[in-house]
Amino acid sequence: MAVSKLKLISVDLFSGCGGLTEGLHQADFNTAYAFEIDDIASKAYIMNHPSTEVITDDIRNVSTDQIKQKLKGKTIHLLAGCPPCQGFSSIRRLNRATPVFDARNDLINEYVRFVEELMPYTFMMENVPGLIHYDLFHQAIARLKAVGYNHIDYKVVNVKDYGVPQSRKRLVMVGSRLGEIKVAAPLSDGKRATVRETIGLLPLPENSEDPLHKVFPSHTERIKEQISITPHNGGSRRDLPAKYTLECHRAANIGFNDVYGRLRWDDYSTTITGGCLNPSKGRFLHPEQNRCISAREAALLQSFPIQYKMPENTPIGKLALLIGNALPPKFSYIQSLNIKAHLFEHLS
Repeated sequence: MAVSKLKLISVDLFSGCGGLTEGLHQADFNTAYAFEIDDIASKAYIMNHPSTEVITDDIRNVSTDQIKQKLKGKTIHLLAGCPPCQGFSSIRRLNRATPVFDARNDLINEYVRFVEELMPYTFMMENVPGLIHYDLFHQAIARLKAVGYNHIDYKVVNVKDYGVPQSRKRLVMVGSRLGEIKVAAPLSDGKRATVRETIGLLPLPENSEDPLHKVFPSHTERIKEQISITPHNGGSRRDLPAKYTLECHRAANIGFNDVYGRLRWDDYSTTITGGCLNPSKGRFLHPEQNRCISAREAALLQSFPIQYKMPENTPIGKLALLIGNALPPKFSYIQSLNIKAHLFEHLS
């Protein structure tokens, strides 16, 4: 098939609100199917990617036979996904070597099952860096090699090196049954996107017509006062008088020093997590306005397009999870472009 006519078919497992798919689509992949167990995440996905068939179900209940029937003999070019493995994250483990029991930890095996049964030309998996140290991950690689994916590469990278305006370390694994493949290299110019470039021109939330920009938490008068005296552009709770230090934060060896901290204008953001709309969960205060970042600002720092939609009336905690748990679309785009070039090289 000529390169110019190669229609790239992708599948997105554990798709969330669609961050991975957004990058796939920017790289000209056509996502035939997406799988997501959460109803609200599926609604967000469908709002932004209406041409993709979304299956809202526990992936453990899904038979790949129905996918094969609908594809009518076509081979999937890229099967991509981010199986939840929160039990392996350093925060959940509090930096201990032993994983925390979490029923979702074995979902990586479901990802491998889909690869084994659908046999796409290539696959891409993203996950928490801690997974790299566990037997579950290396057993998955052995299974993938056993069915013909002799070309596998994986490494821990930071999305800030790929043009995303936040520090976020992730494990990325790519594989192919066509030939040698590598995880995409960081951007060669070394330039990193900043908070200022990303959200600096947004209007005040009260002057915005964007419903997502109006979403940020309200606080008690004491917390409002604490935020107001936190120095602009990177200030933190360590800069405040002792009376503002909570008892649970007084221990000398206590972690989470970024809580109630402000972002820095001319630097990248800290990791946008599922707690990104709660400043008690991290450095999520606006650099100079006396508030937490808004849902739109969090989404932009995740590199979502400014027009990306979320279902109205989504509870703020749920909205933060949708945004914070997503794979940054720009990072997905760069990895997808890399795989696209690999496919064109071997299928043209």
